[in-house]
Amino acid sequence: MLQSTPEEVGRGIGRRVTQVLEIARNAVPKMRPGGTLLLTGGVERQFDREYGITPAAFAVLPPFTAALALELAPVRVNLIQAGFVDTALATSYFADEAAVEARREELRTTLPIGRVVGPADVAALAVHLMTNTAVTGATYDIDGGQHLIA
Repeated sequence: MLQSTPEEVGRGIGRRVTQVLEIARNAVPKMRPGGTLLLTGGVERQFDREYGITPAAFAVLPPFTAALALELAPVRVNLIQAGFVDTALATSYFADEAAVEARREELRTTLPIGRVVGPADVAALAVHLMTNTAVTGATYDIDGGQHLIA
């Protein structure tokens, strides 16, 4: 990370914010009052050289979501930050199927829920956030309790 220029770091973090901002700018004019803008991001709590500025880029989203919720009210804005979710995208980051299965087994044995988070878990949370009209400006981590043991 120290080899990165300030501009590169700024672009890495700023890209996340500008993507969300563009989504909001394009979606909100088409939404009804009380509708939901549901954002997604990742949760990366491990800090080492391979992750670079990724944790910082994800960390900027909760306060940005809260600010958007105030600005866009009565449209509700919430954020789902997912840990490892067993999808094709998540598994594509691993070298091979053996590494993916090792990660799955590690999660099954260490997570408080005793299993790997799947797409249906994230979908259920999304539906809840879209239908519960009392929730706005909130960030929900969905990681099977990984943040409790990491």
